Amino acid sequence: MRGRDGDPWLPDLCRLPRVAMFFGVAEIVVLVVALAPGGDPWSLGRFASASGFALWLALSIAMLLCAARAPLSRLPLALGGLAAVACALLVTLVGAALVHELDLALGFALVPEEVGLGAFSGASAAIAALITAVVLRYLFVLDGWQAQVRASAQAQADALQARIRPHFLFNSLNAIVGLVRRDPALAERALLDLSDLFRAALGAGESGSNLREEVELAERYLAIESLRLGPRLQVHWDRPEPLPWTLPLPRLLLQPLVENAVLHGIARLPEGGTVAIALSCTDGLLRIRVGNPVPAQASAIPGHEGARHAQRSIGDRLAHAFGPRAGLTVDAREDYYSCELQVPT
Repeated sequence: MRGRDGDPWLPDLCRLPRVAMFFGVAEIVVLVVALAPGGDPWSLGRFASASGFALWLALSIAMLLCAARAPLSRLPLALGGLAAVACALLVTLVGAALVHELDLALGFALVPEEVGLGAFSGASAAIAALITAVVLRYLFVLDGWQAQVRASAQAQADALQARIRPHFLFNSLNAIVGLVRRDPALAERALLDLSDLFRAALGAGESGSNLREEVELAERYLAIESLRLGPRLQVHWDRPEPLPWTLPLPRLLLQPLVENAVLHGIARLPEGGTVAIALSCTDGLLRIRVGNPVPAQASAIPGHEGARHAQRSIGDRLAHAFGPRAGLTVDAREDYYSCELQVPT
């Protein structure tokens, strides 16, 4: 059994954060044993030697499972898991036996005299096997959850693209058709803008974008919508430099928000209005704010729930890509609506 796209199912212990987690669990076990009632009080030297022994075993087990990840993942899940735990058991048996004999030969007395070779090696191996089983199970579940989150984020992005394609295409073509006889040159330029827009937004094989591309995408969209709405659509950009124009971003973050501002705000107002787009970079965060006037009781307008769905999708994709510091916030007032993206730089 293998993971998604043929990846090994055994958790990857070649990564430093996971080795550090192994170290932390090993140290916690040493601390629990030292604080357990009923035994002799531990000296600082004994605690230090036990910690060094536990960390050395944790590193040895992590290195072995890192090297054996591919062959163990070719085994069935249950058998491979047992084999991984058996590797930890064997490493600890050998390592504990060596430490016991070395301590006895050198007379350090780090291992109590009443603890024999078998008891010391067996107890150490049992504890290490238990720790390894718990940690591997936790990481296996964590990897599965992260894979589901990635799949959900990708599905939301695909659904967002599927919604944008026909909706925006039909509106744009209808606007351009009205220009063909009246202003052929303008219609030709609009078609070129539309072509550039879809090439940038929905290009095959492109997995990501950056701030510059997202802004250009929004500019092309607004240029085409201005053909349909005319002077009713005004746009105000606020882009004080410096800005991180090459900052990697998930594709289709800004354009859907601008589209919502036009469709659910400006287009529904007889007098139109201004879409205000402000970019700023402070305190290690890129902030992109899109604001627009809205009709009264905008939440009751058909299609408004779809706008909220797009915003939730964008917020989820940002949180997945950049962690808890990223996200999308909404400020909905009686006659004004704004969204703000926050992305760590």
